[in-house]
Amino acid sequence: MNILQVVRRFGPVGGMERYVWELTRELATLGHHVQVLCEADLSHGMLPEVQVHILGEVRPKPRWLAHIRFSNRVHKWLKLHPQANTIIHSHERLQDHHITTFHGPPFANIYSQPIWKRLSLRAAMNLWLEHRELCAENVQAIIPNSIRIADELATYYPVIKEKLSEPIFPGVEKLPKRKALEVATDAGTIGFVGKEWKRKGLPLAIDIVSKLAEKRPNLVFKVAGPPQETIDHLFRSATFKYELMGETDVSELYQQLDLLLHPAQQEPFGMVITEALSANVPVVISDKCGAITEVTSSRGDILSLQDPVDAWVWAVDQRLERANEQIAYARSWHKMAIDYENLYKTIQI
Repeated sequence: MNILQVVRRFGPVGGMERYVWELTRELATLGHHVQVLCEADLSHGMLPEVQVHILGEVRPKPRWLAHIRFSNRVHKWLKLHPQANTIIHSHERLQDHHITTFHGPPFANIYSQPIWKRLSLRAAMNLWLEHRELCAENVQAIIPNSIRIADELATYYPVIKEKLSEPIFPGVEKLPKRKALEVATDAGTIGFVGKEWKRKGLPLAIDIVSKLAEKRPNLVFKVAGPPQETIDHLFRSATFKYELMGETDVSELYQQLDLLLHPAQQEPFGMVITEALSANVPVVISDKCGAITEVTSSRGDILSLQDPVDAWVWAVDQRLERANEQIAYARSWHKMAIDYENLYKTIQI
């Protein structure tokens, strides 16, 4: 098959970007002819068998205008370079694609907010871009990357019911496994991973750890992702042990953890959750995470953000007491690519 992946930033540099990069790599491994159309190639030639077409970066803000500029460049490029017998797979707000993967919550969630928040050029343009991406006549399949996103899309855009595919979850690379050992009753190492620390719930995580440290005085809290200077102020009154690691290789970090805490306010999927599970690290997460479908009772706990802090503390404490249990979780990027390969076979071009 001939497949053109369209993404603004190509390379393993973020959640969505990693998803596209891994999919592209695996599809090429399966023998398909894969091209990439992007603003910027951040893969540094790691996939020499994939032809990457660079359109050049557009001004990033306002974001809705950047989407329009990129979409227009893609449209013009396709006019100049017709892609016969090629499936166009978008991961952006485009108009020329056969299928689109939806990586984040629909902007249409704004309909659940006060009407004054919808009365702006930004809201109108984002809603128009989203509607065009999902409802254009040439779109044959819409793939959410989690059950949560699938449900939201179905709610706000019932007209796409026939096109809405089953979610295709991201894969997880094989990570070094944490040794399943008992944790001392006064200790434990809890991790938080996420550069967008506000959205991913770091303030609540700090409250949980602070209260749990009253029972476990030798508890250690490790935070990876945010630059230290952006979160120093959150720890000024901390009475527990902590380590602010900044950007770091999380594949090595998971081996050091007894639990991953992820009380996110909004998380379309949450690859750090499945990465932790793959590394044999249990999790305690919020019900706002798309990856809740992957968290069984043997792998972790799911709580509501409306639950009191004491409920979170209890869940984390109980999970640390079970830290010697083995967690079975695996989903390869290859399996994800096979799921897409089967979907591509249904596309008519």
